[in-house]
Amino acid sequence: MTHPSPTTSYYGWRIAWALALTQTIGFGVLYYTFGVFVKPMEAELGWNRAETSAAFSLALLVSGLAAIPVGRWFDRHGARALMTAGSIWGALLLWGWAHVHNLTTFYLLWAGLGLAMAMVLYEVAFAVLAVWFRRYRPRAMLVVTLMAGLASTIFVPLSTWLVQLAGWRGALEILALIFALGTIPLHALVLRRRPEDIGQVPDGEAVAPGSRGPAPETSLSAKEALRQPTFWWLSLGFALSRATSIALTAHMVPLLTEKGYTPALVALAAGGVGVVQLAGRIVYTPLSERISLFHLSGAFLGGYALSLLGLLFLPEGAGLWAFVLFFGLANGSISLAKPALVAEIYGAKHYGTISGSMTSIVAVAQTIAPFGAGALHGLSGNYNPALWLFATLAAISALAIWQARPRAVLAQP
Repeated sequence: MTHPSPTTSYYGWRIAWALALTQTIGFGVLYYTFGVFVKPMEAELGWNRAETSAAFSLALLVSGLAAIPVGRWFDRHGARALMTAGSIWGALLLWGWAHVHNLTTFYLLWAGLGLAMAMVLYEVAFAVLAVWFRRYRPRAMLVVTLMAGLASTIFVPLSTWLVQLAGWRGALEILALIFALGTIPLHALVLRRRPEDIGQVPDGEAVAPGSRGPAPETSLSAKEALRQPTFWWLSLGFALSRATSIALTAHMVPLLTEKGYTPALVALAAGGVGVVQLAGRIVYTPLSERISLFHLSGAFLGGYALSLLGLLFLPEGAGLWAFVLFFGLANGSISLAKPALVAEIYGAKHYGTISGSMTSIVAVAQTIAPFGAGALHGLSGNYNPALWLFATLAAISALAIWQARPRAVLAQP
C-alpha cells in the first residue's frame, strides 16, 4: 500500500525542523560537552574523577525522575511554555556552572540541569511530534534525530576550542549564550500545542468537505496503561537496553584499549559508531512503516547483544567491526523505538505521562549501569564479566520488546 507524500506546507514540519535545531544545541551543550570540562575543572578546583562525574549521573537520574511531572504538564498544557522555561532555566544554570567554586554548588547546579534536560530534550520533543503527526511520525522523528545526531560532532570540538581560547569558565559562559539564543526564541515563537489550534489536522492532509477528518487514535490514560502487561514489558526492554548502551558508551575507550586496540583504532571505532548510528536511524524509519514495530525494535536492540558477543568470540579485527556495526545500529534505533512504540500503542492524548512513567524506570537502570560495569571490572580485573552480563541483559531486552506486543485491542477510540 502506498501513502501520499507528506504535505511540506504543514506547520508541523516547521515545528519538527525547529526542534531538530534546538535538540542539536540542547544535547550538544547539556549532554555531550560535560567531558570536555572534567579535566580543566579538576585541575583548578582539586576534585577527583569520581566526584566530578557523579554530577552528570545525578543529572541523568533527576532527568528521568522528573519525566513523570514534566509529561503530566505537557499533556495538560503543551510544550511551548514548558520548553521555553526549560531553556531559560538551563541557560541560567550553565552560566552558574561557569562560576562554581565548591562541590555542593556543582551538584545542585547539575541536579537543576537534570530538570532542564527533562524539560527540553527528546522526551518532550517526541511528545510534540506525537501530537502533530500520525502517519508521518517516523519521518518527523528522523528529521529531529538525524540533526541531533550531529550534536557531539559539532559541540565537542567547539567546546574544546573555546576552553583553549577562553578557559573553561569563559567557554561555559559562551555556551550558555549559544544555548539561550539558539533555543529560547524557537521554543517561544514556533511551538504550538496542537494542529487543531491553527485550523489544521495531524499530518496536514487535506480533509474532504463534509468529512470528519482523521479517525481518532486509540487512547489510554496513564492508569490504564500501567495496568497493561505491555507497559511493563516495554519498560523492562528499554531499561535493560539503555543500561547496556550507557554502560558501553561510558566504558568504550578503556574496554577497547584493554582488548589490545591502539588509541588511533579506538578513536576510529568510536567515530564509526556515530556514523552507523545515523545509518541505523535512516534504515529503521522506512522499515517501521512496513514491519511490526515490536519485531523491528526487538531485532535492532538485539544488536547490543551481538556487538558484545562479537568482542567475546570473534577474531580481533572482526570482533571490533562487528561491535561497531551492531552497537551503532542498536544505538541509532533506540532513540526512535521508544517514542514510536508508545505513540502507536497509547496515542498522543496521554503520551507525556505514559512515556514519562516509562522513562523514570529507565533512568534508574541507566544510572546504575556504568557503576556496575566499573565495579565488575574492579572485582575481576578485566571487562569480560561485564561483557557477559550486558550481553545477557541486552538479549533479555530484545525478547521483552517482542513479548510486549498486545495480544488484544487495548482500548477503543
